[in-house]
Amino acid sequence: MTQTLSVAQGREYLAIPGPSVMPEAVLQAMHRSAPNIYEGALIDLTASLIPDLKRVARTEHNAAIYICNGHGAWEAALSNVIAAGETVLVPATGRFGMGWADMGRGLGIEPQILDFGKSTPWEPDRVAEALRADAGHKIKAVLGVHVDTSSSVRNDIAGLRRVLDEVGHPALLMVDCIASMACDRFEMDAWGVDVAVTGSQKGLMVPPGLGFVFFNDKAAAVRAAMPRVSRYWDWEPRADPQAFYQYFGGTAPTHHLYGLRAALDMIHAEGMEHVWARHARLAEAIWAACEVWGQGGPLRLNVADRAHRSHAVTALHLGAPHGTALRDWVTQNLGLTLGIGLGMTEPDDPAWHGFLRIGHMGHVNGIMVLGMLGGIEAGLNALDIPHGTGALEAAAKVIAGA
Repeated sequence: MTQTLSVAQGREYLAIPGPSVMPEAVLQAMHRSAPNIYEGALIDLTASLIPDLKRVARTEHNAAIYICNGHGAWEAALSNVIAAGETVLVPATGRFGMGWADMGRGLGIEPQILDFGKSTPWEPDRVAEALRADAGHKIKAVLGVHVDTSSSVRNDIAGLRRVLDEVGHPALLMVDCIASMACDRFEMDAWGVDVAVTGSQKGLMVPPGLGFVFFNDKAAAVRAAMPRVSRYWDWEPRADPQAFYQYFGGTAPTHHLYGLRAALDMIHAEGMEHVWARHARLAEAIWAACEVWGQGGPLRLNVADRAHRSHAVTALHLGAPHGTALRDWVTQNLGLTLGIGLGMTEPDDPAWHGFLRIGHMGHVNGIMVLGMLGGIEAGLNALDIPHGTGALEAAAKVIAGA
């Protein structure tokens, strides 16, 4: 292998599954002095965010904003509707399904986990069987991860609602949309979702630090019957504040709000349907390239069925030590950062170095994806990792609509 001249100078490209690439408009909106948090423009700006957030989630119901990451949004959602000692059903397809279950365990909730592995979606019949077995309705909610960021499995949320309805089970349907919202199609009201959670750092294109919980009237009624809810996590004052500070349980996340306003303006100027279609087209281009590379080497997509692949993140297996070697090479020589494999094996297992992920969410366009794919191909060549030829041509044809 010949010595490679690093060409990593210039703007770096962070192609990890969150934090995503932040638009200049978002960064510029945040670059300002601290505003007055008691009166003035910030109060009106915050009120304007709520209807536009609900448009992204496709709901006419309620939205609550938290100063937290996605894990905080998990806890906020659970704290409002599930009491200690109650049971939730968790069909898991990766690390983050397991993580939400564990968050519940920390609150004294009893998770009943259905583990579907790390490469395939839920099996509706198994979920239905678990619900039918719960004749006494001990299960108070089903926690479903729409897109598991670790495995890139995309699950059928509308199908999960159909299972609940067909069985006649009254459990809440609670959905993690942290990796999917504003990337993959999600229709909260049309799909019958009672509670949805997401974060600011992926499809919403804002730095980490904001969590969002959307809830309908059914979930609000459960909250009203709860014996106790944490003062901080309580969504009632956040969704219907009588004073400005109640939106956030205290001081507002001022600069994040300015960034979020800019991001929502960009999303709605593009239109949600186009946002979803753009993510789908770019994802398909990445899959096309990966499938060609895999024809002549060890690279494979973690999810075999295209219908269940995320449009926001793609998990790959290249075999140890190639995954880590490729990530290191493109970072050092090209200024391109790819995502680590997460949750596919334990970090102290040598096999950990065989996995990687590509983030393609939010502020991403065709030339960025083609450049990223070109960088991966350069790395495969530089490291003498066997791979098929013609991947970039296949991706370009997809982006061109051929």
